[in-house]
Amino acid sequence: MSHYSVVVIGAGQAGLAMSWYLTQDGVDHVVLERDAIACDWQHRRWDNFTLVTPNWQCDLPGFPYDRGDPHGFMTRDQVHQFVLDYAASFDPPVQTGTTVTGLTQSAGGGFKITVRRSGSADLLHADQVVVATGGYQKPLLPRMAERLSRSVFQLHSADYRGGRQLPDGAVLVVGSGQSGAQIAEDLHLEGRPVHLVTGSAPRCARFYRGRDCVAWLAEMGTYDVPIDAQAGGVAKRENTNHYMTGRGGGRDIDLRAFALEGMQLYGRLASATGTSLTFEPTLERNLDHADSVAEGIKDLIDAYIEREGIDAPGEARYTPVWRPPSEPTSLDLSDAGITSVIWCVGFATDYSWLRAGVFDGEGHVCHQRGVTSVPGLYFLGLPWLHTWGSGRFASVGRDAEYLHTQIMTAGQKSQAA
Repeated sequence: MSHYSVVVIGAGQAGLAMSWYLTQDGVDHVVLERDAIACDWQHRRWDNFTLVTPNWQCDLPGFPYDRGDPHGFMTRDQVHQFVLDYAASFDPPVQTGTTVTGLTQSAGGGFKITVRRSGSADLLHADQVVVATGGYQKPLLPRMAERLSRSVFQLHSADYRGGRQLPDGAVLVVGSGQSGAQIAEDLHLEGRPVHLVTGSAPRCARFYRGRDCVAWLAEMGTYDVPIDAQAGGVAKRENTNHYMTGRGGGRDIDLRAFALEGMQLYGRLASATGTSLTFEPTLERNLDHADSVAEGIKDLIDAYIEREGIDAPGEARYTPVWRPPSEPTSLDLSDAGITSVIWCVGFATDYSWLRAGVFDGEGHVCHQRGVTSVPGLYFLGLPWLHTWGSGRFASVGRDAEYLHTQIMTAGQKSQAA
């Protein structure tokens, strides 16, 4: 049985950031990756994907962003290469093609980890483990997807690459979070007839008063507020991210403007059978809610500018360019010429391999800033692990640094004992 002081599971930006800190201190460790380094950036984003956060936020430990256009937005392939280059900068001990199939606490202390490589099983032992597999592992599909006619092509957002995958005809996109709104935009720009089922996702203006809103919020410290200081506390972890886009140098996504250009919008999807769909009359409420969140963010920026005496240009507030003349409550896919449905309804975590008492009754990880109640078991790279920035490049390094300190302290106590 191979033994390591620390085993890191996952070789995305979170796992690599953790490895960087461990490498600096010469800690004996290994990073286990089921596929290849940063594979999700290459295989689970569409062709025209761009970051929604500006490039300057891509700041990893020992590897600040220095590739030009700091206020631009890297494409999928550029992000993938950025993370690969990060790994090459310090040569972390990554074992690719290694799937973790089980993790249990060892009777003698530490953890036993079973892995599969090329069809064969192996067993490792670690004093401490960092789970850095992220929070978006298992694509979710609602049960109603099973009830749609087999004549309709269905795809989850994780598998969407572009209109080239889809049969000719109109497309129904279900979900208006970041992925849904951007995929709807992608198909709309391609000239496809698009029908979009909206939800309660908020939106944010791309720019306001002369700057990217992300820059304002970062300067205001919004991304650094701990989750336990947020209204609602840990319930924030269930929040949907604001939709905007980095495409074309960055711009708003305004679903009302899309409607003026011919996109068909609906409220929450209530049922689906064959080719018949029904919707709840929530469209106008959803659009108003998204706008109110965007305007509320502008209120915070205005207050900050005034409080700090910043010289920033004024800007008129948004006025809705379209309102639904009625609330559509039904749709027949065949009658509308819809041949494809793309489900943009999120992901679930998959910790079926992890056998340790760190989950609540709904399967969520119980932790405090990534530290669990099981000594030596940590999580990194989860949305809202500690702050809003935890699930982004911007703060994953800071979270890794914190856990590195916990790991070193625990290791020192173990040696002293």
